[in-house]
Amino acid sequence: MATNFASRSIFFSHSTKLLILPFKPPSSHLPFSLPLRFTRTTCTLQHQQHKQPQTTRSVIGILEERGLLDSITNDSLRSISSNTINAPLKVYCGFDPTAESLHLGNLLGLIVLSWFRRSGHNVVALIGGATARVGDPSGKSLERPELDVETLERNTAGIENTIRTILGRAKNPNFEEMNVNGNDSSVVVLNNYDWWKEFSLLDFLKRVGKYARVGSMMAKESVRKRLESEQGMSYTEFTYQLLQGYDFLHLFQNEGVNVQIGGSDQWGNITAGTELIRKILQVEGATATYGLTFPLLLKSDGTKFGKSEDGAIWLSPSFLSPYKFYQYFFSVPDADVIRFLKILTFLDIDEIVKLEEETKKPGYVPNTAQRRLAEEVTRFVHGEDGLSEALRATEALKPGSETKLDWKTIEGIAEDVPSCSLAYDEVLNQSLVDLSVSSGLFDSKSAVRRLLKQGGLYLNNSRVDSENKRIEAADIVDGKVLLLSAGKKNKVLVRIV
Repeated sequence: MATNFASRSIFFSHSTKLLILPFKPPSSHLPFSLPLRFTRTTCTLQHQQHKQPQTTRSVIGILEERGLLDSITNDSLRSISSNTINAPLKVYCGFDPTAESLHLGNLLGLIVLSWFRRSGHNVVALIGGATARVGDPSGKSLERPELDVETLERNTAGIENTIRTILGRAKNPNFEEMNVNGNDSSVVVLNNYDWWKEFSLLDFLKRVGKYARVGSMMAKESVRKRLESEQGMSYTEFTYQLLQGYDFLHLFQNEGVNVQIGGSDQWGNITAGTELIRKILQVEGATATYGLTFPLLLKSDGTKFGKSEDGAIWLSPSFLSPYKFYQYFFSVPDADVIRFLKILTFLDIDEIVKLEEETKKPGYVPNTAQRRLAEEVTRFVHGEDGLSEALRATEALKPGSETKLDWKTIEGIAEDVPSCSLAYDEVLNQSLVDLSVSSGLFDSKSAVRRLLKQGGLYLNNSRVDSENKRIEAADIVDGKVLLLSAGKKNKVLVRIV
C-alpha cells in the first residue's frame, strides 16, 4: 500500500496557479481509492503513471455552435465524441442514388461527416443501391418513380466519385488534394445492395420483421403524414424504415459503425435502426449506437435552399459548372449569409463573427460576406482548380471588366449562358443592334437602342455607346465567338460556324 502511495501527488488547480503538493499517506487506509478526479475548481488526485484518455473538443459542441445539430438520441454522445485518440467513433451517412449527381440538399451530410473526420473520427458513406429501389417516403408527398438497374448503376458510380472527391479533401484543413485525382483511399464508401441482394422475403420477415412493431412504425412522422394524405402509402415505402434500420445493424456488426447521421426528416429512420440493434443484439451502455440529425437547409423565409430557377444545384461539375455553383452562393441574401457561413464552411466562428460585424459598419463593401461564402463552399465542393475556374469566369464575364477575353474562358461558361450559332458572313459587318435581336438577347431594336442610351449594352465586356457600331473581325474572339451583354446578368454567346 505504501509503495502505491509513494508515486502519488495532489494537484491543486486554480485559475492562475497550479500547485503540486507531495502527499504522504497516513498509516490508516484512506476513505477513498485513487485515482480520483473532481471538478476544475477543486483539488484533483491523480496517479502520475496512469494515462487518462486523450480528449479534444467534442465535435457535437462544434456542430451545435454552428447550427448543425438538431437532435441526438443520447446526450452521452457529447462526451464520447471527445475521446478521438483512444476511442474514435465510426460515423455513417446514407445517400440514395436517385440521380447521377448529389445536390445541395446532400451537402450538409458531407459537411457533418467532414466535421467528424476533421475531429479525428472515422466516416463511412453508404450508397443506397438497394433502398433506392424502394424510395424513402420522408418529406415526400408522392412515391418516387421506379429506376431501372442501368440507371441505378450509373447514378451509383456518379455519386460515389463525388463523395470520394469531396471527403478526400475534407481531411486536410486546407482542402489540399490527397493525390492527383483528389481521392483519399481512406474514404470508405459502401453500397447496401451488396448485402440486401442476398436477402429473400422470408429472410427479411424472420431476421427483421419479427422485431418491428406496426404501431411504432405508423407513429413515425414520415408515415403518418403520408397515411393522412389522399395518395396514401404503399407497403413497399412502409418498409423503408426497416431497410434503413437494418443497414445500421449490419454496419454496426460488420464495420464497427456506431453513429448514424442524417437530416431532421430522417429521425424516424435513424431511431428505427437504434431500436432494431437494441432488440436484436441487446446492445446497451458503452457499446450502444447513436443517432444524430442536422437541420434541413432552409432560407430565413422558411423555403428550401438549394433550388434555382433551372432546378437543383448539383455538386458534380458535369451537371453544374463551378462558375454557376459559385454564382448561386454569391447571390445569397444578406439575411442568410452569416448563418450559411457557419453551416456550410469551416471558417473559425471568430472570423465569421468579425465578418458579421463588418457588414454593419459604414463603408462595408456589399457582397463581401457572400463572396467569402461562395469561395469557401466552391473550394470544398470543387477544389482549388474549380474555384480558380469560377473566379476567372466571374471576372471575365463582368461587364466593363478589363480582363481580356479569350475563346477558352468563354467556352468555360458556355453551358451557363444562352447561345446561338451564326455563319461568319452573317456576323461580320452586321449592325450590333440587329445582331442583338437576331441572337435573342433582345426582342426588338427599340429595346436595344433604349438600353444602349442608358449605357447598358456590352460587346465582349466593353460598353458600346454608338448605335452605329458594326461587328469587325477584331471583335470576334479568336475568330470563334462573341459575347453580348445586356446589363450585368443577361448575356448571349454567339458562336461563329
